[in-house]
Amino acid sequence: MKNFIRIANCSGFYGDKLSAAKEMVEGGPIDVLTGDYLAELTMAILLNQKLQRGEQAGYVGTFLKQLNDIAQLCADKKIKIVTNAGGLNPKSMAQEVKKILDAQGVNLKIAYIDGDDLMPRIEEMKQCDEKLTNIDTDQNFFEQDMAPLSANVYLGCWGIKKALDLGADIVICPRVTDAAVVMGPAAWKFNWNRDDFNKLAGALAAGHIIECGAQATGGNYSFFKEVPSFKNIGYPIAEINDDGSFFITKHQNTGGLVSKGTVTAQLLYETSTPSYLNPDVVAHFDTLCIEDVEENRVLVKGTKGSPPPKNHKVCMNLAGGYKNSMELIVTGLDIAEKAEIFTDVLFDSLGGRNQFDDVSIQLLRTDKTDPKSNEEAMATLKICVKSKDPDKVGRVFSAKVVELGLANYPGWTIQSDIKKSSPFISYWPALVDSKHVNEIVHFEEQAHKIEIEHYQDVEIERPEFTIPKQEYPATVKIEFGRIFGTRSGDKGGCANLGTWAKDIDSYKFLYHFLTVGKLKELLPDLQEFTIERYELPNINALNFYVRGLLENGVSSNDRKDGQAKSLGEYLGAKFIDYPSNLLK
Repeated sequence: MKNFIRIANCSGFYGDKLSAAKEMVEGGPIDVLTGDYLAELTMAILLNQKLQRGEQAGYVGTFLKQLNDIAQLCADKKIKIVTNAGGLNPKSMAQEVKKILDAQGVNLKIAYIDGDDLMPRIEEMKQCDEKLTNIDTDQNFFEQDMAPLSANVYLGCWGIKKALDLGADIVICPRVTDAAVVMGPAAWKFNWNRDDFNKLAGALAAGHIIECGAQATGGNYSFFKEVPSFKNIGYPIAEINDDGSFFITKHQNTGGLVSKGTVTAQLLYETSTPSYLNPDVVAHFDTLCIEDVEENRVLVKGTKGSPPPKNHKVCMNLAGGYKNSMELIVTGLDIAEKAEIFTDVLFDSLGGRNQFDDVSIQLLRTDKTDPKSNEEAMATLKICVKSKDPDKVGRVFSAKVVELGLANYPGWTIQSDIKKSSPFISYWPALVDSKHVNEIVHFEEQAHKIEIEHYQDVEIERPEFTIPKQEYPATVKIEFGRIFGTRSGDKGGCANLGTWAKDIDSYKFLYHFLTVGKLKELLPDLQEFTIERYELPNINALNFYVRGLLENGVSSNDRKDGQAKSLGEYLGAKFIDYPSNLLK
């Protein structure tokens, strides 16, 4: 038997490339096929499906389409399948999977995992003095008035390992951590112990890197001109060794790129502190090493791990209320004054702003001086209102906007239709004592409980880095993104913005140049937010965590980019004074 396990991921989100599963199975040798479909927004989508279609719904239906194409191939090639597509209803998904296998006459054994759903136990949590405190806002869940709609614990990898140990070929997971679908097969292959923290930390890093599919193979990459082709882009494969080191690669004869840069970018994605928490281990990303070893093959080694926290993270979705928004075009001169006149008259006609739970007014200045076209003279005025009362933010709000069409600023133009209010979900990330987690593996009509184990914390030795400040004789004006890579994304109501340098000399400049104050100077619309800076000198990177930028999650915020995916490219467009002797 070979001494590594080859794990391929075919999905980074609900809606990813449908044919990727078949391409990964047919494209070359793999041992395990994983699919990551869940995110905070996806859980809200699945919740809506369950509310509308009944208790049998709430899973990712597109996975079933993919399975229909690959079931026989996986059986022939002895490829295991591990996925979190079970979402809010892994049992129903397992039943649908069995129907597909039976219809094709394919003999693959199915396991499903549950126990993540805390909704039936909310009152029990309260009685046990669990406050389910929002980890972003520090607010006690039981001291606010939004009703819970779903509450799911992020489970770890040991249930997956147990299912594979029992002989499962397909493991249907609920809300496990994104990396668990990779960690579980690795722990199964090498029969790791729960205190093999360095090995588990390596598998966690591998899972984090490949969880978002093609983002590790050139997709969404800042230095996109380095990618040879975006056609038929390959999806990532992690070849994990017994010691926790691993290679990131992709199938041959595919587009995209696997490089130190693409792996670094994905490692920084949706992180905060370099100590990456997980219910099975804490992986310390400031200890690992990333190396290019050959074309489209990158080695990651040296990841140190420490015992997991004594709490599990909980993803809660609350009934936030109702919202409505209207967008108008404001053109030409004195745009700010025109927008102010309009909003003053609008809210006066609606009875004042105070009747709404929240009012957001954004004037998006895309207009240019001395415009060369009509469109270059335009800005967008976006007005959003929220309320627990759907009528207050319903058609009456939209109609009042339209009523002013001939009675307000010159050039009045609207981009929205009169519409009803729509419900929105407020994301509530919390922690719960791990003793309340009751994870169950179901296999061949038997239920197997996964026990939780706790360990004493240990100190992690980190490499010593000293980066003295240097003086540079001359500088040139250049866009930040011509020199440094960026990658940004959402973390519930917060956002992260990672940036890295390609060499140590550039990093020495970046390390001292890009302080929190400088970041706010470059991106002035972040001035009001608390920002934390984390340093990863081992990979020439910095990571910034912007608290509260996305309000209460993707569903509730009113930003044009509600997931902060473009925040890094925004920074990349800013001009900085860069040392001319470092230009290459």
